Amino acid sequence: MTTPDFPVLCVAGRPVGRYVTRPELSARLSPRPYLHPVTTLAGTAVTELSPADHIHHLGVGVAVPDVEGHNFWGGRTYVRDQGPTELDNHGAQRHSSFQLRDPDGFVEELRWVATGGELLRERRTVAVTELTGTAWALDFTFSLTNVTQAALSIGSPATNGRPGAAYGGFFWRARKEQEAPDVFTVDREGEGAIHGTRADWVALTGRSWTLVFAGATERTRRDPWFVRAGEYPGVGSSLASQERLDVPPGETVVRRIVTVVADGRLPRLEAAALVRKAVSQ
Repeated sequence: MTTPDFPVLCVAGRPVGRYVTRPELSARLSPRPYLHPVTTLAGTAVTELSPADHIHHLGVGVAVPDVEGHNFWGGRTYVRDQGPTELDNHGAQRHSSFQLRDPDGFVEELRWVATGGELLRERRTVAVTELTGTAWALDFTFSLTNVTQAALSIGSPATNGRPGAAYGGFFWRARKEQEAPDVFTVDREGEGAIHGTRADWVALTGRSWTLVFAGATERTRRDPWFVRAGEYPGVGSSLASQERLDVPPGETVVRRIVTVVADGRLPRLEAAALVRKAVSQ
């Protein structure tokens, strides 16, 4: 059996995230590396792992429900005209190596494998930086390269016929509390007004914490946000919202998300200022 490997990310000497490279999970959960727990500088947890409502939600990572019909999200697969269906189609993301590994970040190589072999090769770059005495930033970039001899197509339940379910890509499962978190952008408030739309940043605020998600490249900012607050707290950036995303052989899809992790409930202007600082670093 492979020895578990849990790199710990630190900001100003304080641990703020544990990265699990080789999780021991059932195939149905689409095993993949993830960050959990992630905490504020004061130590408040802002992620959840395999919660009862969605046991395939694994902290912070990259999850895609449909890569050429293979499920890298976990759980059931949405089938057009049939609905969520239990299928034996789950893939796995396998850690290959670290190109760089420091207390403030790492560069990792991964293989996305399913029945028949490797579909995608990923380079994942993660870095943490201090912003203030009560806030830090997680800079998360993933690059997916098609290593097959044919075009691959990335989809979502939305592209397969389920409106409003364009999840797939970077995803952060946040901490569930008794009260649903507030969600806002620079000019909108509420899950209904923000889900499925484009915005430079989206903030999620809980009882004593705030997460602010920002697309850090022009291409990333064109992806709509997947937002949940009422049913459960989670935010993702959608790779395939209205149409499937084609990846020709040898081509690479790159996305970069920067997330501000702060103690307290940040007002709009402070959230915007911290995002600008985080993305510019």
